[in-house]
Amino acid sequence: MNEVGKLFIVFGIAIVGIGILLTFFDKIPLLGKLPGDISVKKDNFQFYFPLTTSIVLSVVLSLIFWMISNFSKR
Repeated sequence: MNEVGKLFIVFGIAIVGIGILLTFFDKIPLLGKLPGDISVKKDNFQFYFPLTTSIVLSVVLSLIFWMISNFSKR
């Protein structure tokens, strides 16, 4: 039962962190405006797909989780 409590604490911290990021997302420089992000604007149509931003965030999060998993084994 102790492990379930720790899991809820980690999920709670993750949700708070995501909430903080979403609150200040517009103030993070270059995020969503990198070269390679696809943006199409027509008369009544707008499409935006942050391809490069998604790749960069994936690499950063992968490194963070890799470091956490390696240092927690010690």
